[in-house]
Amino acid sequence: MKKIIILLLFATANLQAQDDKAFDVGEWFKFRIHYGLVNAGYATLEIKEATKNGKKVFHAVGNGYTTGMTKFFFKVNDDYQSYFDKKTGQPYQFVRKINEGGYTKNQEGFFNQSANNVLVKDYKKNTEKTISVPENVQDIVSSFYFLRNHPTIDKLKVGESIVIDMFFDDETTKFKLKFMGREVLKTKFGKVNTMIFRPYVQAGRVFKEEESLTVWISDDENRIPMRIKASLAVGSLKADLDGYKGLIHPFKIIADK
Repeated sequence: MKKIIILLLFATANLQAQDDKAFDVGEWFKFRIHYGLVNAGYATLEIKEATKNGKKVFHAVGNGYTTGMTKFFFKVNDDYQSYFDKKTGQPYQFVRKINEGGYTKNQEGFFNQSANNVLVKDYKKNTEKTISVPENVQDIVSSFYFLRNHPTIDKLKVGESIVIDMFFDDETTKFKLKFMGREVLKTKFGKVNTMIFRPYVQAGRVFKEEESLTVWISDDENRIPMRIKASLAVGSLKADLDGYKGLIHPFKIIADK
């Protein structure tokens, strides 16, 4: 269950001019995750800086973990990372190290955007393979930031969608984000104007149907993920923003708590 929220948080951003970006180095989010009425765990997401091929790039680091009694029933410790270009948003490398109730993965992927492929190294299986991908493909973490900076994300009409190519689990899928409208959301920080989106997911073992997910994003220059709800085959999950720092724009709260 924790894996689902981590993916949602990562998967919910053509980049604008550098001066209009929604984030920068130093931004940090913490999310509190509930499974039904139970506080199941937390997820954090942070933007750092790194050097790739002699060039300064963004280094996004996401971690998710279960807490309290939940970790005794289903222990989760996930590490998702992405290195992506500061101007184009294109990823150079991803890292995926997860342990979800005993299910583990330890992979790195290296993108060659000019050749349209990605070299995936699996350290658990001691294998590597090169997989063809389309132009401008994103990994699951870089997608989050790519969409936050999308030039039309705050100009969509109800029912319109943004579609990107996202590489995950050794294949590329079309990730579709549908705009559902706007809402004033009550949060621990106060009331916040938000945009509501519905990511399309694959129905089946985990989710009830394709439109089982709903995401609330702050309707300001930061485009912060404020809340995620997921209707699962068994029960439901909710993640709420619990803490933040390093925003490059004022966080617009329209009323106190």
